[in-house]
Amino acid sequence: MTTLLHNAHVVVMDDGGTEHENGWVLVDDGRIGQVGSGDQPDADETVDLRGAVVTPGLVNSHHHLYQTLTRAQAQQADLFTWLKTLYPVWARLDGEAEYAAARTGIAELALSGCTTVFDHHYVVPDGQQEVFDALLRAADELGVHLVLGRGSMDLGESQGGLPPDSLVEERDSILAETERLAARGVDLAVAPCSPFSVTKELMVESAELARRLGLPLHTHLAETVEEDAYCRELYGCSPVEYLEDVGWIADGVWCAHCVHLSQSDVETFARSGVGVAHCPTSNLRLGAGVAPVRELLDAGARVGLGVDGSASNERSDLFLEVKQALLVARGRHGPEAMTARDALRLATRGGAGVLSRDDIGSLEPGKRANIAVWSTDGLELGGAADPMAGLVFSAPHRVERLYVDGDEIVRGRSLVRADEQRIAREHRVQARRFLP
Repeated sequence: MTTLLHNAHVVVMDDGGTEHENGWVLVDDGRIGQVGSGDQPDADETVDLRGAVVTPGLVNSHHHLYQTLTRAQAQQADLFTWLKTLYPVWARLDGEAEYAAARTGIAELALSGCTTVFDHHYVVPDGQQEVFDALLRAADELGVHLVLGRGSMDLGESQGGLPPDSLVEERDSILAETERLAARGVDLAVAPCSPFSVTKELMVESAELARRLGLPLHTHLAETVEEDAYCRELYGCSPVEYLEDVGWIADGVWCAHCVHLSQSDVETFARSGVGVAHCPTSNLRLGAGVAPVRELLDAGARVGLGVDGSASNERSDLFLEVKQALLVARGRHGPEAMTARDALRLATRGGAGVLSRDDIGSLEPGKRANIAVWSTDGLELGGAADPMAGLVFSAPHRVERLYVDGDEIVRGRSLVRADEQRIAREHRVQARRFLP
């Protein structure tokens, strides 16, 4: 089956920065067949996009979908206070609530143009493995591509960690359950939570497991000054030095946030291939600061975008993060620090690179047909001399159409496979259980 999407401004996001002003994309059996302008190839189906902007589907490199259940709580808290407030609330999580939460977050992401979702799930009350099955089921039903971060915590309050003991798991169980998910063929990353909720032994053994199974590694790192102080007190070193000590400074690793990096840390990441999931809204919401993204990019490090959890970024809207990344970069370094296209690259090619994927992130032949179509006929685009830049500057937007592996999962700015209002209703029922 071939489908031709035509009459569009096509942003390929290849190495050469190719754009086709009056372009088309041929989808062939779930893959990008051809991209170009001018003479069009024959196709089984033709879709006139009426001047829309077409981009690669966005790639979310860090999220916690369960947190849609606990928005707008701990509103003036720093990270550690926020976590201590919410950990006991999250301890109520079960499979039913996770399913409702994941459907809500995934629906929001899809409607913002996101086709690949990395979810870092580390809350497993009483060892309830059904939370992972609920996540996988929700993603499959809505049609997005889910990369599951099998998160974990084994350092409870009684051992000097931040989470309550009721939320930690035994190390052997964590590793065994992670391997079980991998054996099921789940698209997986090994993802212990953070230096203040995970033992050194789990960090080391997680890295060993990931390398044995050929899986990527992910964790939170250097998000706040409090974390830096915690690492220095507990381990006698900075967060990045700790990461090196446990064998994580290597290709195939990416870390969320990385707000508080020294120039030496930046160079270490670039040299070793460690990637960064930049989460600007969450970092601003918690008052953590702004990651040194311009410095990371200039050094050659891999950087993608993440919305982070909906309890520290109350929208699961990745296109809004594109705009936020642009604005915070300019806030740090001035108006030439980042272009609109640079910001979009973070959410497409950047996210693919962080996840170590070469099958997504651009509209090049042979890659997965993950395609976002953005209408340009709305009020906010009126008068935009450059529709691509106009989209970024005037974000957020609902995507007009969204394709995952060539299948349309958003059409006319609405979900194809599910009813948005029903998702919202069912989510509200579950969320009431998590009110303070």
